[in-house]
Amino acid sequence: MEHWTIATVAQQSPDFRRVLWTGKHSQLVIMTIPPGGEIGEEVHEDIDQILTFVSGTGKAIVSGQERNVAQGDLVVVPAGRTHNFLNTGENPLILYTVYGPPEHADGAVHATKEEADAAEESGQDEPPTE
Repeated sequence: MEHWTIATVAQQSPDFRRVLWTGKHSQLVIMTIPPGGEIGEEVHEDIDQILTFVSGTGKAIVSGQERNVAQGDLVVVPAGRTHNFLNTGENPLILYTVYGPPEHADGAVHATKEEADAAEESGQDEPPTE
């Protein structure tokens, strides 16, 4: 059994992205988006994503619809939907997200968005195949 006090773990991570757990059908990832930062517009064609916000304030944009997000909010992004999440506050926007199936390499840690983007572009951030 895996167990975390997820809000505490997420708040203690300074990294842009940290994969906590990867299973065959889903993956748990924590993220910290700095003030003025964003995840970056993207689409996961075959992956559903559920994001829960732990602290900070931001804006969710999913398929052109915009909503403000804050602590306690949850946003569902169905597969195939364009989405982005922006930090609109003065403090980090901290969240955890569940991908189904996994989207990132098992155990991946990316300190910054630039590091995460480079890992994706180079093929070093691929989900497990089995």
